[in-house]
Amino acid sequence: MTTVHVTEDTINQARVLRDELQRFLREYEFGMREVETKISILRDEFTHDHAYNPIEHVKSRLKSPDSIVEKIARKGIDEPDFDRIRAEITDIAGVRVTCSFVADVYRLFDLLTAQDDVTVRTVKDYIAHPKANGYKSLHAIIEVPVFLSTGALSVPVEVQFRTIAMDFWASLEHKIYYKFSNQVPSHLVDSLSDAADAAAELDSRMERLHREAHGVPQRQLAPAPPPAPTAIPDAPTDPRVVGV
Repeated sequence: MTTVHVTEDTINQARVLRDELQRFLREYEFGMREVETKISILRDEFTHDHAYNPIEHVKSRLKSPDSIVEKIARKGIDEPDFDRIRAEITDIAGVRVTCSFVADVYRLFDLLTAQDDVTVRTVKDYIAHPKANGYKSLHAIIEVPVFLSTGALSVPVEVQFRTIAMDFWASLEHKIYYKFSNQVPSHLVDSLSDAADAAAELDSRMERLHREAHGVPQRQLAPAPPPAPTAIPDAPTDPRVVGV
């Protein structure tokens, strides 16, 4: 067995790196909490003032150091430091909002991004323009201010909006691709595509039933006009989007 001599200086350097990493991740945790608070306020307001809650549930996650390292490798980032990671990786903090209906997805997106302290960086509307495998969701990278003892810091957070049906489909699709290590048999891929169509039909039918049951005019529930196809995946058309 080989004995490795570790000096006090080496230990101190490791501690400094650990502390820097923890501070780096805390910034994103704080940004994630800010977004969660904004969504929670909207949910409570809808529940108490409008007797209707468009939000079914909210989940959040912070990428682990291992996941960040994997993404650095996938993006081919050479000699990464924390500033480079901040600039290149914008989904370290993520919040997923599951809504009742497609119209609620667009409504929540508009309400959240219309707030004065929210800056929209990119929007990818996979509801209007689904991925080839049938995946649907509305993705937005937004920036929110976090006020620390050292001053204000703008933190990017990825927010995904989807319906219950979209969320169920995406969860199942992820499990299947994980099971087969991304080498999914073609018949299962075809079945997933069919299931995506069925989920979209279910969304449409349930929204129509909701509208008829509550006497809500269609114009109130209709989603906002989708962005032009060129907005997927890179060129956002939302006038609030800055600095892609």
